[in-house]
Amino acid sequence: MRYLNTVYVRSHQARVGLHKGSLLISSPDGRQKIPLGEVDALVMLGGGQITSQAVDLCVKSGVRVAALRRSGAIRFVVGGPIGGNIHLRMSLYTTVSDASKSLDLAKVIVAAKLQNSRFVVARWARDAKNKEDARELAERAKHIRERVPRIADATTADLVRGFEGDAARIYFRALSRSLKACDLTFTVRNRRPPRDPVNSMLSFCYSMLVTEIIGAVESVGLDSQMGFFHRPRSGRPSLALDLAEEMRALTDRFVISLVRRRQVNLSCFEEVPGGAIYLTDAGRTRLLNQWEKHKEIELTHTVLQRKVARWALPTVQATLLARHLRGDLSVYPPFVMV
Repeated sequence: MRYLNTVYVRSHQARVGLHKGSLLISSPDGRQKIPLGEVDALVMLGGGQITSQAVDLCVKSGVRVAALRRSGAIRFVVGGPIGGNIHLRMSLYTTVSDASKSLDLAKVIVAAKLQNSRFVVARWARDAKNKEDARELAERAKHIRERVPRIADATTADLVRGFEGDAARIYFRALSRSLKACDLTFTVRNRRPPRDPVNSMLSFCYSMLVTEIIGAVESVGLDSQMGFFHRPRSGRPSLALDLAEEMRALTDRFVISLVRRRQVNLSCFEEVPGGAIYLTDAGRTRLLNQWEKHKEIELTHTVLQRKVARWALPTVQATLLARHLRGDLSVYPPFVMV
């Protein structure tokens, strides 16, 4: 059973402070007191404010504080000191600096991403009501699967990125096909800013996922900015982005299910000057309610050979990576959907 939850602060006029050791969220709609012992993360989605005292107690209590822009892009993530020990981080830095070892890990991560992409597209093919849609989706799943073995033979990081980009183009065409008969459709992946409702939800949910993974990797003692596939870059959580690759298809499936079930519609979005499409406040509330339900689903983990709740998956993968870097596991076992 999961006891801890994420608190989402959506009001632009909200103020998060403290009252007798609990978070006190004040907004025009009233006040809400939340004991810190019941929270694992606080996510600020609007232009609200949080006091330094509240941030300080959250950090001391192990509660991650994240602020996202309207698009879902991460403004900042604040947590406590990185856990683990310096020897683990030294091993991480050494591996990232070793071109061969870094390439091997990048290949494992991308291969898992492609396998999960294929799994999701094949599922869409089985669910398709139109025979032509089912045939095309099954064909695209086959094309993605055919690219997985090629990654093992890649001799450079650029080749890995090339295979990943090629598979992504096939995958997003499949995603477009899967939504052909829906009210909200998808043509091509775009961001910064997103230009349609589906892209808006994808970007928003990817950011939510990355904030979870940042907290997970730092809680086990890893540096979230030191990645293998996403090379280290100032200000970028490269390692968190790496692990997110394994879970992107799972996140995409969540978004597509919302559209297919008509749990979101055009009224949940608004266009701003410049053509960007963002979730409205009501739309974000509707999505977040479903997101929390999505985090409670259980998935079969092929390595652990048991069911793992989606909310625990980032910590499971971060722990497996840490064990590999410490030498307890000869290879890093990525998350692969079955």
